[in-house]
Amino acid sequence: MPPPTRPGPSSAAPQRSTDAHLLTAAVTRLRRALRASIRTDYPWEQLPMAQVELLQVLAEHSPARVSELAAGQRLAPSTVSGLIGQMMNSGLVARTVDPADRRASVVTLTDTGRGQLEAWTQAHERRLAAALASLDQDEQAAIGKAVPALFRLAEHLDETAG
Repeated sequence: MPPPTRPGPSSAAPQRSTDAHLLTAAVTRLRRALRASIRTDYPWEQLPMAQVELLQVLAEHSPARVSELAAGQRLAPSTVSGLIGQMMNSGLVARTVDPADRRASVVTLTDTGRGQLEAWTQAHERRLAAALASLDQDEQAAIGKAVPALFRLAEHLDETAG
């Protein structure tokens, strides 16, 4: 499917912020395509994205309280608690008493969770590397130049949402 094109002046489509609309469409399609291609190439990859994101946070900031994870992911504490329960059943995380406050608990990444996250990350990087290699040099360069700006855009969105 070809990428969406910018509507011209004679377009009957309602006026929108075209760049924002195209970026939304591209990011959505990229995430969907990546998830689908990974599941085709690597059928073991069944982690829901919400769990992957929690594993990524725990890999950087562990141990963490459920309330901290919920705030960082902008999810309800009950939602995160449910996800943590599922992840505990899978052996990906462990819940222990917070040494700083024995009334509270903290969540840590297990070796199994760290291994699953590493496998997930490597599979995605291999798949993206192969897709990037299929693009011409100009397209590869354009993506390379866009990456820092995309990180800044994500930081701006984080700041305005918090």
